[in-house]
Amino acid sequence: MAPNSIHWFRKGLRLHDNPALQEAIRGAGTVRCVYFLDPWFAGSSSVGVNRWRFLLQCLEDLDANLRKLNSRLFVIRGQPANVFPRLFKEWKISRLTFEYDSEPFGKERDAAIKKLAMEAGVEVIVKTSHTLYDLDKIIELNGTLISRLDPPEMPVETLSDTLMGRCVTPISEDHGDKYGVPSLEELGFDIEGLPTAVWPGGETEALTRIERHLERKAWVANFERPRMNANSLLASPTGLSPYLRFGCLSCRLFYFKLTDLYRKVKKNSSPPLSLYGQLLWREFFYTAATNNPRFDKMEGNPICVRIPWDKNPEALAKWAEAKTGFPWIDAIMTQLRQEGWIHHLARHAVACFLTRGDLWISWEEGMKVFEELLLDADWSVNAGSWMWLSCSSFFQQFFHCYCPVGFGRRTDPNGDFIRRYLPILRGFPAKYIYDPWNAPESVQAAAKCIIGVHYPKPMVHHAEASRLNIERMKQIYQQLSRYRGLGLLASVPSTNGNGNGGMMAYSPGEQHIVGTLYSTLGPLSMYAFHILKNAKATFCIL
Repeated sequence: MAPNSIHWFRKGLRLHDNPALQEAIRGAGTVRCVYFLDPWFAGSSSVGVNRWRFLLQCLEDLDANLRKLNSRLFVIRGQPANVFPRLFKEWKISRLTFEYDSEPFGKERDAAIKKLAMEAGVEVIVKTSHTLYDLDKIIELNGTLISRLDPPEMPVETLSDTLMGRCVTPISEDHGDKYGVPSLEELGFDIEGLPTAVWPGGETEALTRIERHLERKAWVANFERPRMNANSLLASPTGLSPYLRFGCLSCRLFYFKLTDLYRKVKKNSSPPLSLYGQLLWREFFYTAATNNPRFDKMEGNPICVRIPWDKNPEALAKWAEAKTGFPWIDAIMTQLRQEGWIHHLARHAVACFLTRGDLWISWEEGMKVFEELLLDADWSVNAGSWMWLSCSSFFQQFFHCYCPVGFGRRTDPNGDFIRRYLPILRGFPAKYIYDPWNAPESVQAAAKCIIGVHYPKPMVHHAEASRLNIERMKQIYQQLSRYRGLGLLASVPSTNGNGNGGMMAYSPGEQHIVGTLYSTLGPLSMYAFHILKNAKATFCIL
């Protein structure tokens, strides 16, 4: 008898390159594609309206694409563990498929569902497709250079009528009422004044964007670390990061399309590692997090330096609400709140300002704000990036500090970005728009913006704060080098050819992190860190 299947969507919200979905329909009599949405969670979670809207648009697009195959998406209200046993009985299910989730919370949830399925006599099939590699296999291999790994598996074909074959989806007349995608209003959000989405959600949009992205053949062929300018600060119609995060776009499809295009343009030469840098950093953070449920915490996290950050709710609120008094920082945070995205170097600027640069507030607090507002915030990548940018892990050049005035001015000398997101400052001449508190009273009056009245004064003195914080960080790293010991690095190969072992390969600040990565994840993760570092494959946002 042909099995009745459920395919459970979580991330991986797409019909292309979805091996678990293909397993659901293989030889099946019926298939139902489900997504669980807990209305209580929607009302109480810290996830902002832009992220919820993006998700709902992804689900609407997925439902529309399934309709073309005479199927539908079943949006189930409630928690998977509470609802699955009923669905198994009601729909006479014998097979459950889903995409592998590498993150600790996801693995714990999935283990519980597998147990419920086993008790109900339901076969469970899990396939990896949210990452390029099987992360457990990476850690298991442990002594192998990442460059010696086999290439990622090729994407599987897109779900089609031919693949569906005789497999059908039972759909009731009241499907929309029972299983339709809810609106933001139904989830309790006030959408009055909500602007049109700058980043529309869904697989259809993702596939359109990747084609635009790859049309930039010269960019692909001469790929280097992206340089920020006034235009790149704005959301791009070729941007991909939210689509990779929700799985509307397969990272494997992106990987192989990049490879094929590069070889066509460069006539069969091997693509440089830096071309894949953005995907490999994503992979690296997933690998570093997969067996570390404390990856998003400072305490109890073996790869995170414990820094005595200040607790300052008032200062944190000013940063999060774009009221720091530094136009460059406030414009970035305004863009984040309005649109759900900011350029990767803009992320560097606001993260440095909050943590080691100016406010000395924990990266965990910044990570929570990004989790709420950022469309592409992903548990592993978000936490890993914040540890990186606060010099708590992975990156230790704490003496390099972003100036909240000079950095923006070099990028956008005319201040157009600030004028766009902080219209109150629109009247300031370029000379003063990054430090309007230095403008003479006559200039402030002419701009119809008195600093301290219409726009706040700077909340800190940057030069003094950053000098103090660099000294604090220096002392922390000196203590690490002195007291933690670096014996773990004795077996780490030298990266500079001098034969003196791994300790000579990294700055004193990096040695502790490389050593702890080596001890917790094994040589491969350390090698990955080294390769990416030396390939200058900066983690940047697509």
